[in-house]
Amino acid sequence: MTSLYAITDGKLRRAQRRALAKESMIEDWVAADPALLGLDALIIGRQVPTDHGKFIDLLAMDATGGLIIIELKKDRTPREIVAQVLDYASWVRTLTTPEIYERAERYLGSRLVTAFRERFGEGIPERLNATHSMLIVASELDLASRRIVEYLSEEYGVAINTVFFNVFEAEGREWLTTDFLLDQEAVEERSERKVRAPWSGYFFVNAGLGEHRSWSDMRRYGFISAGGGEFYTKRLQQLNVGDEVFVYDKGNGYIGYGAVVSEAQPASAFITAHGPLFDQPLSEPRFKRNGEPAEQAEHVVGIEWRKTVEPAQAKRFKGAFANQNIVCKLRDEATVDFLISEFGVDTRA
Repeated sequence: MTSLYAITDGKLRRAQRRALAKESMIEDWVAADPALLGLDALIIGRQVPTDHGKFIDLLAMDATGGLIIIELKKDRTPREIVAQVLDYASWVRTLTTPEIYERAERYLGSRLVTAFRERFGEGIPERLNATHSMLIVASELDLASRRIVEYLSEEYGVAINTVFFNVFEAEGREWLTTDFLLDQEAVEERSERKVRAPWSGYFFVNAGLGEHRSWSDMRRYGFISAGGGEFYTKRLQQLNVGDEVFVYDKGNGYIGYGAVVSEAQPASAFITAHGPLFDQPLSEPRFKRNGEPAEQAEHVVGIEWRKTVEPAQAKRFKGAFANQNIVCKLRDEATVDFLISEFGVDTRA
């Protein structure tokens, strides 16, 4: 059960949970910004008609071209919504790449390739819908339905999860919080094992350059980073000392190869070879993100770089693996072979 407290004059006041006046508001908010549900995705359809007379609340696409079914519980019973989203998935999996283009462009009112590049900063994959996942959005779910979702994900590797939204009120203000039923990272990992090749032993890492992150700082002081909330920083915790990583710059390609030398920690506590990171003359001072809540702060993982290049010389090829996650396991054989060659990785050990 999620709780929320307002801090006033050094005292805590518990915010009261209340119902949202209109659940359609959640659909509006997610349609405008799917990050509300922790998704790095492009909405490509709303109230999408299926071939069996039903309508999917929202249909999204991630950076790999995979589709995401987002369905609000609304006034349906919990068991009805679980059955409904599975029914939708059975239809979505049959959509071909041309059909997706047609439906998405009708909704977007523009070319999908243009919208995709604007959203993700890179070209759209040739094949779409290689994978699909399901998100149920609800304020609550009965125990039986929770068990069904957990069983499908944990036993059969089905990419299904539930996001709970909670509305709180205190001192005339309202807040909205969201929580996953299952660890989304674990859901993705289980579903990947069903459709993808075995893990290569290397990790993919998004550099997240721009705004307040500088590749020159990462190279000079030996780190990679993520921030903006636990959803993002928690991904860094996948990395352990000795793990080998290939770093990706969205819109360019792969720009670095190295090994982890220290595990995830707040950037403010990170010690470089030159001393505390925040004492160094950073190329991007905004990296410190002073004044933000602790949970929003940057976290870093120490890296011993073995080979790096400027973003303008990034390594890439048509069809190379890319992902919206901060960290994930590299499984695409063609991409791994390419990176081993381009970065001169010694595989004899």
